Amino acid sequence: QVQLVESGGGLVQAGDSLRLSCVASTRTFSSYARGWFRQAPGKEREFVAAISWNGGDTNYADSVKGRFTISRDNARNTVYLQMNSLKPEDTGIYYCAVRRYYSGSSISNEYPYWGQGTQVTVSS
Repeated sequence: QVQLVESGGGLVQAGDSLRLSCVASTRTFSSYARGWFRQAPGKEREFVAAISWNGGDTNYADSVKGRFTISRDNARNTVYLQMNSLKPEDTGIYYCAVRRYYSGSSISNEYPYWGQGTQVTVSS
């Protein structure tokens, strides 16, 4: 069974940084597009960032542009989300997701594979 495992979440103060990681249990996903989404309490899941299989293409939500960076290490089957200048509104559960081909898609239904999520809490 394919697994995606996120880590790196935690409780930080506004202005701090965190780096999230998502490891895939299969090397097959090394050739797939990856994405990060988040869900705040009482809100719908929203797109954060996406990256193509080789890292050559990326897409970001406007709310995180210039602060977050998505990257990947295919040798480690891992995708990262570097989050800088965190704000309280970045609080939520962060999920990594996988889809076969990159399109920069921000639509969660277009990603068939999901991790369990990691909690990020930013205090003011």
